[in-house]
Amino acid sequence: MPPSAVPDGFGITSVDGLTVVTTPEEIDMTNAELLRAALMAARTSGSAVVVVDMSSTEYCDSTGLNTLVRAQKKVSDDGGELRLVVRTSAVQRMLAVTGVEKLFGVYPTLTGALHGVSS
Repeated sequence: MPPSAVPDGFGITSVDGLTVVTTPEEIDMTNAELLRAALMAARTSGSAVVVVDMSSTEYCDSTGLNTLVRAQKKVSDDGGELRLVVRTSAVQRMLAVTGVEKLFGVYPTLTGALHGVSS
């Protein structure tokens, strides 16, 4: 993907044949549309599995969460899988309290997410 197509604050790379979208420290209404654009770009990469590396994300509001849920539905409808890397307790709690954690594969490390192994 050319650098101009990568939304500000969101990195898109390929690791071990999977597309990885790296998110910034905060996801909220000011950048949720950029997250959506990054996830849409990742879906067109040809990888059935998209990993969202949220390991540095400290805060995600309902707008960001809604964006992730919608992306999960689209990826799933296309026969793919959206995996989240979550390390911070605030983001883990948000996923648990809202009950959406079961919609995603949630992993504590990028390596685990890439290989589909929770550890």
